[in-house]
Amino acid sequence: ASRVMVASRNYADFASEATFEIKKCDLHRLEEGPGTTTVMTREEGLHYYKTMQTIRRMELKSDQLYKQKIIRGFCHLYDGQEACCVGLEVAIKPTDHVITAYRAHGFTYARGVPVREILAELTGRKGGCVKGKGGSMHMYTKNFYGGNGIVGAQVPLGAGIALACKYFGKNEVCLTLYGDGAANQGQIFETYNMAALWKLPCIFICENNRYGMGTSVERAAASTDYYKRGDFIPGLRVDGMDVLCVREATKFAAEYCRSGKGPIVMELQTYRYHGHSMSDPGISYRTREEIQEVRSKSDPITLLKDRMVNNNLASIEELKEIDVAVRKEIEEAAQFATTDPEPPLEELGNHIYFNEPPFEVRGPNQWIRYKSVS
Repeated sequence: ASRVMVASRNYADFASEATFEIKKCDLHRLEEGPGTTTVMTREEGLHYYKTMQTIRRMELKSDQLYKQKIIRGFCHLYDGQEACCVGLEVAIKPTDHVITAYRAHGFTYARGVPVREILAELTGRKGGCVKGKGGSMHMYTKNFYGGNGIVGAQVPLGAGIALACKYFGKNEVCLTLYGDGAANQGQIFETYNMAALWKLPCIFICENNRYGMGTSVERAAASTDYYKRGDFIPGLRVDGMDVLCVREATKFAAEYCRSGKGPIVMELQTYRYHGHSMSDPGISYRTREEIQEVRSKSDPITLLKDRMVNNNLASIEELKEIDVAVRKEIEEAAQFATTDPEPPLEELGNHIYFNEPPFEVRGPNQWIRYKSVS
């Protein structure tokens, strides 16, 4: 009887918004930081929930397709870290810019690329978001500059994007992401220096998922306070498993950059459930119990779900309906990604330059020529 009563509830029965306590951020060279209370509307909560659930299911499907040898090559999955990309995206404008490393599927979706185009890219098909030529590590869309395969190399590129924002007088910021494993790269510190000198509107974001490949942060870094690594650049350490915490910290950081004060560093404390890549089982340097403990206590989707249900923003049944719809969408996308044709060989040389007249590109040997079309 109670099940029937819940099912019969209409939207008017739910609260339109609720106020939440969030964890205080640790601060570096800042007198004040983001607030510790925030408001989330029912509409926002449902959007965050669906987006995170879609990313989770998309990554689990990618795992399955990889094990079936339909996805080949490198593949770095994002499940466990969904609150980071979703919290970042909802706090900035579509005209702002994002660049990240190779664990890029979640950001690609958050920036507006449909699941079917992401999965088709992973399987190397024509309908992929970069026509099957980029694969897991190199996905792009408007104001999103990819997945970059070289550790830390995207950080100076992000500063360059921020320089362009400043040069053209646009009130835009660039979110420049890297992992804890990349945080010790020399080019990152060189970039900090230039960004501080030129007061670039750049948010440097370290996604600290506790392991750089198979090495724990404690074994890799003399100082694990990544938010302090900018030294002269202010920093924030944020609970990266809480979408609201990430959202509020990003709003604060974006406002700081837009005001002309220069760059800021954010450390998002998060966790990946899979290994570093699909070739890493992920349990030789950490225990199954550790992973299970994070899942049971800090899962970003479960945390949001509990908040919404406990504050009457949604019912369990309604969220289950979203889960069913997401699963259906992922299955249909996977069907497309496994049946769409591969790009023809003649297109191998296409899209080398943008808006250029066609020109010849030499193939694997001097007798094979391809025509590059923009």
